[in-house]
Order: sequence, then C-alpha cells, then structure tokens
Amino acid sequence: MKRVLTIAGSDCSGGAGVQADIKTMSAHGVFAMSVIVSVVAENTARVLGVEDVSPEMIRMQLDAVYEDIGTDAVKIGMLSTPACMDAVAEKLREYRPANVVIDPVMYAKNGAPLMEPGSVEHFKEVILPLADLLTPNIPEAEALSGRKIETVGEMREAAKALCEGGCGAVLVKGGHYIGDATDVLYDGKAFHEFTTKRIHTKNTHGTGCTLSSAIASNLALGYSPAEAVERAKAYVTVAIEHALPLGHGCGPTHHFYDLYEHGLKTADK
Repeated sequence: MKRVLTIAGSDCSGGAGVQADIKTMSAHGVFAMSVIVSVVAENTARVLGVEDVSPEMIRMQLDAVYEDIGTDAVKIGMLSTPACMDAVAEKLREYRPANVVIDPVMYAKNGAPLMEPGSVEHFKEVILPLADLLTPNIPEAEALSGRKIETVGEMREAAKALCEGGCGAVLVKGGHYIGDATDVLYDGKAFHEFTTKRIHTKNTHGTGCTLSSAIASNLALGYSPAEAVERAKAYVTVAIEHALPLGHGCGPTHHFYDLYEHGLKTADK
C-alpha cells in the first residue's frame, strides 16, 4: 500500500485540514499519516482560535514517521508561523521525500487568516523550493507572485513565474474567481488547463485541502502530475456535487461519496 503524509493544521469540525486530508487519502486507497502543526478551533461558520504545536514536537512527529514507515508522497497545508515553517523545512531537507505537494493555506473559507501576514516572504524563501507541486488559489497566487490575476492568461503567467521561482510545478486554481472552474498547471515545460462544470453550492469547506491531498495520493499511486491533477479534479467535483449540508456556514464536501457508491477503483500503476 502506498503511504501519504499530511503536514497541516487540524479542523475539529472535520471538513478541512488534517481531517479532510486523511478522509481524502483513505478514499484513494492509500495509507494516510499526519503531522499536526496547529490545532484550529473552527466550524463551518468561523474560526474561534488557533494554537500552534511547538517546532520541536513538529520535528519529532516527522522523525517518528520517517524512522519507521516512510512516505510515497507528502501534502503540506497550513503552516502558520516562520518557526513552524523552519521545522518542516529542516526535516524535509533531511529526509528528501518524493512527491511533495504544497497547498499554501493563508485563509480559512470564511476569510480568517491561517498564516501570519508577515510570514509570506519567509514561506516563499523556505517552503516554496521544497514543492514538487504548488497549488495556490487566485489570492494565494497573487500574494506569492506579486501579480494581479484577473484572466486565465494571467493565471498562466503567475504559474510560470512561481515555477521559475523554485517550484517543480504549479497549479493555479481558478475556482469561483475567474470564469468557469478552470485550473492552470505549469509543469516546467508546458501548460495544461483543467475545466470542470461549475457547481452552485455554498458547501465547499475544505476543497483546497481535499484537492491537494487527492493530487498527492494520485502521485503516490504513480500518475504523472497532469494525470494526478485531472483525477483529483474529478474526485473533488463529485465530492462537491454531493456536499453535505451540515452546520450553519459552508458545509463540508462528501469525501466518500464515490467510494460508497462504486467501491475503490484506484490501483497502483
């Protein structure tokens, strides 16, 4: 069985963060592991508070995973502070895992900040060079590239600029910001565009976490970056189509809908 690790914050309401990552990985038939970097008290409507795990405990969690089980892919989500970023970067440089997917989480679905505003430059310097694949949405891509993005063409320009800045590949997610649900992947050589039907629902809590975890799972299973993104997009689309109307805010997607309906279809390549 392929092994996939998530390094991220926890979401006690179960729709995003480590909880969404583990559900997504499990739905893809891989063995999911986690390093928790922050404990987030949040629900579908708001973030009540964030408590960061100490850098030393982050390092020990990573040591525990790599001295024993190891990984075939790694997904990195919320990294709130420079100290947290340094701890993760130190250990990734030590263990050199393959297939590192980084989702630069800056804000919760309701707009609450999950990365200290002053930490963006440190994130660019320390974390971005570790990315085999970076998955920013439009606001995140703007913050990281210093570019205004209002068209698909500008999404392509930002993806290429970020890739040239040290990432192996970059997927800029259009989401609800630009036209249809179009994402742009630049793999260092060519552009790939992925467009899926727009689903009109407020229940999209945790979609970024879910997509990046699905990509990491598919990379672990042996798919190319473009294939992994395509398969992940299809998975997330179904999960949003059948999102769960739970809570009073943006409800969670249904991570197991396709698995429950059709069984596990993914196999190692």
